[in-house]
Amino acid sequence: MASLVSYSVEGGAVRIGMDDGKLNVLSPQMLAELHEAFERAGGEELPVVLRGQGKALSAGFDLKVLTGGGSESADLLRAGFELAERMLSFPTPVVVACPGHAIAMGLFVLLSGDFRIGVSGPFRLTANEVAIGMTLPRTATEICRYRLPASHFDRTVALAEVFSPEGALAAGILDLVVQPSALDETVEEVVGRVGGLDMRAHKGTKLRAREALLATLKRAIIEDDEEFRSALAAR
Repeated sequence: MASLVSYSVEGGAVRIGMDDGKLNVLSPQMLAELHEAFERAGGEELPVVLRGQGKALSAGFDLKVLTGGGSESADLLRAGFELAERMLSFPTPVVVACPGHAIAMGLFVLLSGDFRIGVSGPFRLTANEVAIGMTLPRTATEICRYRLPASHFDRTVALAEVFSPEGALAAGILDLVVQPSALDETVEEVVGRVGGLDMRAHKGTKLRAREALLATLKRAIIEDDEEFRSALAAR
């Protein structure tokens, strides 16, 4: 089976790429490879760039698996949110380059980066769970609560608003929006800036600043997992 995630170290950063040839859906294989990549990157002591190839960071979970029932769907949900937790507690800066769409779990992965760069264009950034009949998991809600200003929190989680890249910038989803042709250059500028930080101080400060969030996420992941498995068992 071909790899869906690339890994390299160049230009003073770890480069992790997501590429399934389509919209980089978070399948069991994609998530397993992402976890493996971040585990490996933890030993490099360098900033990480996570980038989706094509026109999306990710369109979210593989819905065929998520709605298919059984332990595989529950495992998928847990692996996705454990990836978000891993990114939010990662010891070095995580820069996320979003070349287009970020939908559902793709949006929550985006929000888990320390610096988030998007591009202008006809792209959708949205937590669409409510629009498709799903109650937003606790973990996703807490990630949004941490990242988004009050003015956009309910619009994002309860109203499933679809944001353009510029709207996502105003909502706090993105830190920067550039032209597609400028994405590579901008990523390198950000890597150069965050690469000059003292990584020990960065890690200590990040964990201190996010102590309450990370404790909340650990509980939320367990509660979401238990609730999802209970619902599956009741079908």
